[in-house]
Amino acid sequence: MIHKTFFFFFFLFCSAAGAQSRADALLGKWLSTDRNVAVEIFKKDGDYRAKVLWFDETMGSGKPLHQRHDTENPDPDLRKRKIIGMEILDGLQYNSRLNSWEKGRIYDASSGRYWDSAATITANGLLKVRGYWKYKWIGKTMTFTKTTLTALSKL
Repeated sequence: MIHKTFFFFFFLFCSAAGAQSRADALLGKWLSTDRNVAVEIFKKDGDYRAKVLWFDETMGSGKPLHQRHDTENPDPDLRKRKIIGMEILDGLQYNSRLNSWEKGRIYDASSGRYWDSAATITANGLLKVRGYWKYKWIGKTMTFTKTTLTALSKL
């Protein structure tokens, strides 16, 4: 009886540890495959969030990236915040049944709008982040590869 109890708890612990590591696979620094934006995904208060680390400064106004602000934000008080370091994704929660992250919200600084979001990691390690409006088929997907600060410093 003791052996059965031990194996039950051991199996339960291993299952929980495996699910946690799959959930945390999202954490880290990611560079878009078109190499125009880099983000860092982190965990805070039980959900997954992302902030902007770098973006291609040739996009948009042409101002240097450290001088760009959230000028399209509908909230006038937020229009002075810098794009670099800004949180653009929040609320993602891991769904172990689907092996995906759901129920997030992503911010598009170029339009000042929030969209629903979801994310998955493909078998070959690509991160697919989808921003959508009400239904997942009405939206856009961005693809990212895992990266390091060293790689980002060479951009």
